[in-house]
Amino acid sequence: MTVLSGCSAGDSAGSCQSPVTDGAAARLVTVTGKAGSAPTVDFPTPLKAKTTQRSEILPGTGAGLVPGQQVKIELSVYNGTSGKVINESKYDASSATTFVLNDKTIKGLAEGLQCAQVGSRVAVVVSPDDAFGPQGGNAQIGVGKDDSLVFVLDVVKSYLPRANGTDQPVANGLPGVVLAADGTPGITIPSGAAPKKQQIGVLKKGTGPKVAEGDTVTVHYTGVLWSEKTVFDSSWAKGGPVQFLAADGSKTQGGIIPGFAKALIGQTVGSQVVTVIPPDQGYGDTAQASIPAGSTLVFVADILGIG
Repeated sequence: MTVLSGCSAGDSAGSCQSPVTDGAAARLVTVTGKAGSAPTVDFPTPLKAKTTQRSEILPGTGAGLVPGQQVKIELSVYNGTSGKVINESKYDASSATTFVLNDKTIKGLAEGLQCAQVGSRVAVVVSPDDAFGPQGGNAQIGVGKDDSLVFVLDVVKSYLPRANGTDQPVANGLPGVVLAADGTPGITIPSGAAPKKQQIGVLKKGTGPKVAEGDTVTVHYTGVLWSEKTVFDSSWAKGGPVQFLAADGSKTQGGIIPGFAKALIGQTVGSQVVTVIPPDQGYGDTAQASIPAGSTLVFVADILGIG
């Protein structure tokens, strides 16, 4: 995963140090209009930038965005050489794009959004090397290897980078959890046989809205096999949180295993939960990739946002 230096979770915009700074190319982008509505954008062509640059058009509020954080944005994207529109949101609150600021996102876009705040509008001029240059451009959308990209971005919503709730006492018998500096959980499985019934413990109690059945929930998680005491899946290792439908997948299309759904529903945003899921609430007698049949599963999940 690409390491983007600068912010840490909870940094204010004033203390957040973005890897992308203001520059001559970014200052040539003129944007008018209100945040949340389609902008009027003007810049001289060809607009070239050897390094990615950005300028803040409208301010936002709250903490600056950090690497690995999920964000929802409205965007307008232009070819800096021709000035042609590549993509544009509908700006109707239904077409906002959700993605994670990690190495699966265009580097200049991920870095250009770092330290931006919810409610802000920023213009980012992405250099060819930070866009598609190393791959020779992107012919499918009409971007050549020497073309810069011009983004106008409205930050609609951000999701917590990690659980921020109040620490809670943990019941005896549940797996032990120790957090790394970035929030990644390390899980210690107790000795002895796995419990026959599902167990759920709240490690941190958040103050956000409560997860209802059927909600789309943004979660950071690690899953461990009880018997093998090995990690079988982790969003932390993949560089960003994921979205789940908080519903029993045996009853609702697109849902998740019953035990994981039960552990999430009723919890509040900002919470971290640990759950032990017996086979009948997991995958039962069916093997799944690295999960043997009949496995008891342990999940630690940070609940980062809804919708």
